[in-house]
Amino acid sequence: MTRVPTAPLLLGLAGLLPFLWGVATMYVPALQELTLSTVGPRFAGPYVQLSYGTVVLAFMSGVLWGFATRAEGAVAASGYALSVLPTLWAFFFVGGGPVSAAIYLIAGFIALLALDWMFARQGLAPSWWMRLRLLLTTVVVLTLIPVTL
Repeated sequence: MTRVPTAPLLLGLAGLLPFLWGVATMYVPALQELTLSTVGPRFAGPYVQLSYGTVVLAFMSGVLWGFATRAEGAVAASGYALSVLPTLWAFFFVGGGPVSAAIYLIAGFIALLALDWMFARQGLAPSWWMRLRLLLTTVVVLTLIPVTL
């Protein structure tokens, strides 16, 4: 694996902020109160994590679709078919209460990592892709675990 370029690394790390903010507002009452009084409950606690996590899974389907465009024939066809799975997973499974939603998001992000690996192994993703995805997925999963407790 090669070094992750600065722009994708910084944007990826910035994309972790809603997950980290959700955890912070779960454990720091002052932050939760500030968030509730300024921007509302959907930006505090597990609500920000679950809604944002659902959006990110859908976004990642688009990224995988883009990787599939680099292939041809059966590899491209299977790549397109597999690329829609994260969005479908989020649509069909993420819902209900916060605990089940967080569990399904964790499973979705771990499965997404397997898809990332498959696309990288086929040479369709950049050489640095798995280094970035491992870092981001680890943080996402770790920040969603408290929602399940």
